[in-house]
Amino acid sequence: MRRLVYSNQMTHQKHALDKRELEIASLFRGVELESVQDLLRDCPVKLLKEDEVLIHAGQPNHFLYVLLSGRLRVHLELTPTPLAVIEPGETVGELSVIDGQPTSAQVVAAEDCRLLALDEKNLWSLVKHSHLVAYNLLIVLGERLRQGNVAISTSQQLQREYQREAIIDVLTSLYNRRWLDNMLPRHMERCKANGESLSILIIDMDNFKTYNDTYGHLAGDHLLYTVACALRESIRPGDAIARYGGDEFIALLPNADAPRAQPVVERLRKAVREATGSSDWRDFPSVTISLGLAEMTAEDAPDTLIARADSALYRAKRRDRNRVTKVKTRPLA
Repeated sequence: MRRLVYSNQMTHQKHALDKRELEIASLFRGVELESVQDLLRDCPVKLLKEDEVLIHAGQPNHFLYVLLSGRLRVHLELTPTPLAVIEPGETVGELSVIDGQPTSAQVVAAEDCRLLALDEKNLWSLVKHSHLVAYNLLIVLGERLRQGNVAISTSQQLQREYQREAIIDVLTSLYNRRWLDNMLPRHMERCKANGESLSILIIDMDNFKTYNDTYGHLAGDHLLYTVACALRESIRPGDAIARYGGDEFIALLPNADAPRAQPVVERLRKAVREATGSSDWRDFPSVTISLGLAEMTAEDAPDTLIARADSALYRAKRRDRNRVTKVKTRPLA
């Protein structure tokens, strides 16, 4: 097997470049290697130890590297999970060499590696000398752009998942307090601007602490989830419900004054009673809920609206629970 011998400018040593190493390289696919031997003669081979950094993110890079042996990891912002793994024959660094911009990723040796390093001058000499090298470089760039598009798509999907997790309560799968703090002011502003009514319900499970102490926290968590499902399935389209904290929930009822909210209230009470009184719950007592209802007024801010609903809930609790009370309101001006 013929070998190409050249000076290693990075280590000041001589290294034999096996022809087979270049034949599997994407950049030299189909190229008669003897025709580019002189151009490769002075290209250095870089040796990397495991975990040694080849390319630092955010810094200039002037080399396209052809991986001859070993593997490389590509990381974004030093994330522990690699974005990609570079195998022998693949290239890295080509985009920053071509566009002259700082690199966007960190490239680290996953194991001991040997790399053929082509600086800008050598790379463009190869492109001008061989149409096949130029063609292969375009293929490499196209694949890299596709990988970038996939990475962007994956990143956007992860962002959507993170955003969803940020507003969803883990236990009940309802919206959480963070979502409520953000959306209640928006609902109120929209309804006030459109002259529409808005009611809110604060819902509290009766005697939940006693239930938890008697049957244990796992049973309590299961009960919370069951009640949350019953509440979510019983509200109207366009309504929303969130876990407010502990065993309390808040439902937002747009386009509903107190009289129009009353059927929703009774439907919620019935749904919870039936869900926790089903055969699946035969070893546990059924659970009831108390509710406080407040209709928004023109003067209300989010905290005053919640405070009035909470006051109504407190009166329901004092009146032997399993009921709803409401506060008197003045219609929107």
